Amino acid sequence: MSFRYEIRLSGEGGQGLVLAGKILAEAAAVYDELNATQSQSYGPEARGGASRSEVIISDEDIDYPKAVNIDLLLALTQESCDRYHSDLKKDGIILVDSEAVTRVPEGSFRVIKVPIIQLAREKAGRALVANIVALGLIAGISRIVSEKSLLTAIEARVPKGTEELNLKAFAVGLREAQAIMK
Repeated sequence: MSFRYEIRLSGEGGQGLVLAGKILAEAAAVYDELNATQSQSYGPEARGGASRSEVIISDEDIDYPKAVNIDLLLALTQESCDRYHSDLKKDGIILVDSEAVTRVPEGSFRVIKVPIIQLAREKAGRALVANIVALGLIAGISRIVSEKSLLTAIEARVPKGTEELNLKAFAVGLREAQAIMK
């Protein structure tokens, strides 16, 4: 049976969501040998404006590269949660930063609240790697891409010299996801 899994990473410019989307798509396509597309959209202001990155993963050809029936939505800001929650499919998952998103809409989706930016700051050492903490959470929650592939893609994609920090951030997110999914 074929599958198509749609993920939207949303927040504001400067949070590294495009990089996270590229890492996720690369892990799926290059290392897990699935089909994957990645696209992005920015608000008029690059840093601080609305930002989103979409990744579609499938075991068949992807004929339409935009996410329209989202399985998992990451919302790092209240604005992104408000704007994109209606695109979630029935029984989808919305993963929100519990400090930034204080009003989660009602719906037929599962809500997972995690202080993602706080975890990045306190457990990984820098708020800047919240995007990679989120990738660890997505990996552990969705199980759509293998951990090994994501680790390889992180090492290949993050800026040189930050590999260790980013791998630590991924581990923080993964541990948090494992605790949630117990």
